[in-house]
Amino acid sequence: MAAVEVRPAGGGCYDIVSLGEVMLRLDPGEGRIRSARSFRCWEGGGEYNVARGLSRVFGRSAAVVTALVDNGVGRLIEELILAGGVDTSWIKWLDFDGVGRAARNGLNFTERGFGVRGAVGVSDRGHTAIGALRPADIDLEGLFGGRAARWLHTGGIYAALSDASAETALAAAEAAHRHGAVVSYDLNYRPSLWRASGGRDRAREVNRAIAPLVDVMIGNEEDFTAALGFDVEGVDENLSDLPVESFGAMIERVVETYPNLKVVATTLRRVRSASVNDWGAVAWSRETGLVRAAQRDRLEILDRVGGGDSFASGLIHALLGGEDLAAAVNLGAAHGALAMTTPGDVSMATEAEVRRLAGGGNARVNR
Repeated sequence: MAAVEVRPAGGGCYDIVSLGEVMLRLDPGEGRIRSARSFRCWEGGGEYNVARGLSRVFGRSAAVVTALVDNGVGRLIEELILAGGVDTSWIKWLDFDGVGRAARNGLNFTERGFGVRGAVGVSDRGHTAIGALRPADIDLEGLFGGRAARWLHTGGIYAALSDASAETALAAAEAAHRHGAVVSYDLNYRPSLWRASGGRDRAREVNRAIAPLVDVMIGNEEDFTAALGFDVEGVDENLSDLPVESFGAMIERVVETYPNLKVVATTLRRVRSASVNDWGAVAWSRETGLVRAAQRDRLEILDRVGGGDSFASGLIHALLGGEDLAAAVNLGAAHGALAMTTPGDVSMATEAEVRRLAGGGNARVNR
């Protein structure tokens, strides 16, 4: 039995729609932001990365609902989205006032980190176009009713951007739920995004309002505590050293509170250094209980950003295809592991590579 029931694919419907901000990522490569003289540019954003992975890696039809300012930077981001195979027709374009006083496009400077030097993200995303997006700006009935999108993915990064973003995330989840689309939500707690608007208390208020509409809840080992308030045996942070059984007990408490949840999945990461992590994942459904992905200790990492998003896209792809939860969590964990071997937010893997690794493949040369 499938862990989630997904409406059948129909003519012209999207497999996945993501709601969230897409920023221009500026990457100094092996260097530091503070001393860089050149940057490589990519597109990226927590919610968008999932749609992009489903499109480019797994061949799913995908769209992104976002907002951009209509200037050269906005059109560059659009070009990058289009190169990822994601439909841009649901982007709301705002006029450029010549300076960016009314609205801007978000920038994200990211250092990869190495060894004892951790990865660093410096976001420049205040007053961006997406923060002003409201439910009335999106044809939600047309998207989930007429267009019959099968799956909505959004998350706590987008919901943290502004009060309007929280309102829009809730409205989109309500519309998707009402029309029978599956709703997935990545808690993705970022302290810096909530700091000015009430911190953890506000994050928990927003996430608890959305949670009753969610079918598939995704997080990492700390998100369920920070973003929803479920502690693990009284421990508030640094949860990566806890046994898997403790997460199982926490998940049981989460689903008791939110019985609407059909799947709960979490990545498990232990940071040995910026370039070596232990990497794993667990998932839960009522039919299977807790299932665990293959554990990859001492995984060598080039760029950790986007690993969790790639986990989510692999998991969702398998669930869309009716695969069982054990296969889904293993596909997600393998995709996340591969995505962290290449630079940028978005995955450069192929589905064949992901399935080979998920099936026990290794790094021997393939020729």
